[in-house]
Amino acid sequence: MHKLPDSIVISGARGRAFATILVLILLLAGALAGGYYWLQYEFYAPGPAQAPVRIQVEQGASVRGVLTQLAAQGALTNVRAVELYLRLQRRRPRVEVGMYEIPARASAAQIIELFEQGRVVLEQLTVIEGSTFADFRHGLEHHAAVTHTLANKSSAEVMAALGHAGESAEGRFFPDTYRFAAKTTDLEILALAYSSMQRLVDTAWQQRSPNLPFDTAYQALVLASIVEKETGLATERPRIAGVFVSRLRKGMRLQSDPTVIYGLGESYDGDIRTRDLVTDTPYNTYTRSGLPPTPIALPGRESVLAAMHPQENGELFFVATGAGDGAHHFSKTLEEHNAAVKEYLTRLRHQGAGAPVAHGAR
Repeated sequence: MHKLPDSIVISGARGRAFATILVLILLLAGALAGGYYWLQYEFYAPGPAQAPVRIQVEQGASVRGVLTQLAAQGALTNVRAVELYLRLQRRRPRVEVGMYEIPARASAAQIIELFEQGRVVLEQLTVIEGSTFADFRHGLEHHAAVTHTLANKSSAEVMAALGHAGESAEGRFFPDTYRFAAKTTDLEILALAYSSMQRLVDTAWQQRSPNLPFDTAYQALVLASIVEKETGLATERPRIAGVFVSRLRKGMRLQSDPTVIYGLGESYDGDIRTRDLVTDTPYNTYTRSGLPPTPIALPGRESVLAAMHPQENGELFFVATGAGDGAHHFSKTLEEHNAAVKEYLTRLRHQGAGAPVAHGAR
């Protein structure tokens, strides 16, 4: 039997060792590839939640902490797999503060995207046209998602906190539906509403009709608040404004019931009586000439535009028609107006109602 040379034996051993190493490398590579694809699958696969899940992310929260909380709530299956995949991708997602709603079956990828884009659940507060600043504050104070910083502060203190010390709060805030992230402060929402009204008034004042019988945008805002309270019909607002503008030109008192009601404050019980019309307050436009000292409500956009662009037809009076649609009868003369008031009261009696004071300029 011939003996193989030592060099050949050594080479054969090296070859087998190399082959073994190569197999191990291939197996390791396959395992790594398989592990990576498994992690990728875990990251993009639909989540386990059968219904939407809400989570509040606080300031300074870590990705790990948030993911762990979501796993506890049943929205994630494998937090470690998600973290490892993010590391392999060299991603360091940021998590914006706020309340999030995780959709049912959302994948980890979708959840991370929600956090990175800061798509928080938006709360909302609706401030209706014609409400007062006190109504606005009441809504803020009773909204559970608002961070309250203005408790027990007076209106003057609120305006000072907004950077507008010395301004009356009434009428300065735009009535709208405000959407905001949970824990937004009451001051931030008021600042937004103030800015919205300021932009509207400034723009409308620059484009106002010429020769209006008042000199400032603030006086126009006061008139707009009266128009807002006198009618809910958008088509009537310029005409209502026209009546009051015509009265101002002639030096007539505005004789607007809503201004009297505002002046009564908390003593107003829902009915306006003859004695109220003759009791003097700074807001009683039966006893005082000109515009009231401040707005009496938060006017909407259409009322602001109506005050800047009144429709003057020579009409000096209006009264509700009583038809139930909020419409008014407009008159140029007192005789015509008195006849319209009589018709209004007759209609109310036929409807079985009492005989309240007829609203509108008299």
